[in-house]
Amino acid sequence: MTAPDNTLAPVTAPHDLVAAAGHPGGGGDVRPGYDPRLANEDLAPLRKQKWTWYNIFAFWMSDVHSVGGYVTAGSLFALGIAAWQVLVALVVGIVIVQVFANMVAKPSQKTGVPYPVVNRAIFGVRGANIPAVIRGIIAIAWYGVQTFLAAQSLNIIFLKFIPGSAALLDVSFLGLSALGWISFSILWVAQVALFWNGMEVIRRFIDWAGPAVYVVMIVLAVYLVSQAGWENIDLNLSDPAAAPHDVWGTLGLMAMAVGIVVAYFAGPMLNFGDFARYGRSFSQVKKGNFWGLPVNFLFFSILTVLTAAATVPVFGELLLDPIHTVEAIDTPFAILLGGLTFVTATVGINIVANFIAPAFDFSNVAPQKISWRMGGMIAAVGSVFLTPWNWYSDATAIHYSLGILAALIGPLFGLLIAGYYIAAKQRIRTDDMFTMSESGAYWYRKGYNPNAMKTLVVAGVPTILLAILPKTFADMGLFDVSWIGNFTWFIGCGLAFAVFVLFERRDPQVPTFAGETEGISDGTLPEPAPGSVA
Repeated sequence: MTAPDNTLAPVTAPHDLVAAAGHPGGGGDVRPGYDPRLANEDLAPLRKQKWTWYNIFAFWMSDVHSVGGYVTAGSLFALGIAAWQVLVALVVGIVIVQVFANMVAKPSQKTGVPYPVVNRAIFGVRGANIPAVIRGIIAIAWYGVQTFLAAQSLNIIFLKFIPGSAALLDVSFLGLSALGWISFSILWVAQVALFWNGMEVIRRFIDWAGPAVYVVMIVLAVYLVSQAGWENIDLNLSDPAAAPHDVWGTLGLMAMAVGIVVAYFAGPMLNFGDFARYGRSFSQVKKGNFWGLPVNFLFFSILTVLTAAATVPVFGELLLDPIHTVEAIDTPFAILLGGLTFVTATVGINIVANFIAPAFDFSNVAPQKISWRMGGMIAAVGSVFLTPWNWYSDATAIHYSLGILAALIGPLFGLLIAGYYIAAKQRIRTDDMFTMSESGAYWYRKGYNPNAMKTLVVAGVPTILLAILPKTFADMGLFDVSWIGNFTWFIGCGLAFAVFVLFERRDPQVPTFAGETEGISDGTLPEPAPGSVA
């Protein structure tokens, strides 16, 4: 264990400018000997790890309490199985997510470094840039989509309180109306401002954003249920005639629900090390995961299905989109409160899921040229150039672009788990992740671990094919096995795990540091005192 060092580590000129401007630094300890091609204050082991279980809990609230989370939870109750069967599937799915989130958290919390840096121990100090770029591109695209969806909520507020703004809908540029550009720009600037002020400000934002959304969700559910009457609420949102009539059909739909839950959290799970690194201890992280995942997700899902079920007797149709639900109430107060709430919720998930991840990823590629803030700005600007409003509604475009990249999330996850828990036996030499020396533990072959590279190809190609071919076959009228898309994460994860373990047993590359203690972050050792870095 290394005691916390209170001396200021060397920083680069860009960091000096940031500090002079009054913005907080990265908080990392850039130790003597760290190669500048691999280190900056944003990527180096943290000097202090201050997050408590509540901060982790709030992180998951921000991820769940969104329009996407609402629609996902509501859609599960429309699969055609009984409500209690959906709840069982929800419990199974979210417990799987909790276990995997704990596994991803451990190496980052123990070493105090984000996900891209942990990957250096598995992929090599150069090879780690490959998963970083893959994850970064996915996050940029979804950052733009989430900002666009939040802008839709803001549009509703403008149209309600400034009727003249409707004229701006008739003027468009690059496929987006003038009003859409105004709303998108407001949210784009707001998110950049929040991000630019650093992780401490982001932590404070998500600490109150999640509970605030809960308050509005509860008020909305109580209002609609009281309007509908409890006796008119049916939690089975699907057509009874479409329900399966045999046990295997029911189990298949329950398995699909489990797959949907895990797939929804696949991105944040992979990113979670970026946040777990701030945890005071691993036990604090696990406690936050318990309250933020099974407890929080189940309560939010119950609120969602109650609200959605009440829309049928109140409005005469099932509304699974909370924005449309608030719009249907059609009172100024409801539209203002609901619109701002879902804007806040979407900003929350966008920051934690799609902004911070590429910031670390791109900084990892060139630490001295790209700071954490610069990495975030690359993501923010890139999201505009992708014009998400032009392709988000095109399911085919998403399927053959983001679908291919997203199919690699499972293999990347499987590689991380196999690399840390099986190959490295939970033992990482932290300082060696910041050296380009050929004698460094993670230099492997010219900075790349050949086993990891081969595994990514062997597991990634079949997973991509499983992600795109079923839809292609269905569109051609051959046969429909599109249901397999709900399980590509499991397939990719399991395949990568098995293949990497096999390669490492045949030709071991990842060091285990058996018998060593100095400078080793060992997941079996006692937890460091709050504020120290393993």
